[in-house]
Amino acid sequence: MKAFIIEDEARARAYMTRLLADNFPQIEVAGAVGSVKESLAWLGSHEAPDVIFMDVELSDGSSFEIFSARELPCPVVMTTAYDQYAIEAFKVHALDYLLKPIGLEELRRAIARVEAGEAVKPSPEAVRALTRREKFLIRLNDRIVPVRTADAAYFYSESKNSYMVTLSGTSYVLDESLEAIEGSLDPSAFFRISRSCIISEGIIDSVSKLMGGRLRIALKPGFSPATDMTVSRARVDDFLAWLER
Repeated sequence: MKAFIIEDEARARAYMTRLLADNFPQIEVAGAVGSVKESLAWLGSHEAPDVIFMDVELSDGSSFEIFSARELPCPVVMTTAYDQYAIEAFKVHALDYLLKPIGLEELRRAIARVEAGEAVKPSPEAVRALTRREKFLIRLNDRIVPVRTADAAYFYSESKNSYMVTLSGTSYVLDESLEAIEGSLDPSAFFRISRSCIISEGIIDSVSKLMGGRLRIALKPGFSPATDMTVSRARVDDFLAWLER
């Protein structure tokens, strides 16, 4: 079986090559490049590989540009540090989606799927990547700050902007809508109490009834909410069931 590696970081290319060589004697790395341009040139001048291991963010653009430029001749396993590309990956029929740092067992399962000739569909691991975000990458001018989802106290929207407030009280502006954020969170840990707010169970101190069937959430000591913490009438029953589960 021949493999082609598309990865812009030299260290990551070497790591993947070594991981394959040390653990999968049936696989020969036929080539390894780091850009969209190099990838298209290699694919156009070499015999088709049996599998492509492809990072998302390359030195000269996104690997999704490769899919747009030509039809790929074999299964593709996406390898990336970012979980937000999972939906796009399966739209272009990637066979699997591995989050870095790539573990041996994850890689073993992906290769087994390639060897078995499985149809393109999300693996259980990939489904978790699709539906459970582990961290947010916050862009602050020329810096990128990773913030763990577990450190989020609540999310809210205001004036067409979305915000994350962490357990330490730090507020960050997010590029995504509240709808997109909600879809990536663990529903057992976060609940959307209104159109403008998603809250973590961990910061709820108490709940009181308001007139009109709504509920007011009091946060644990130390938290001063930047938005209204009222559970909308339409969400009250689901919210109470979420708290009682």
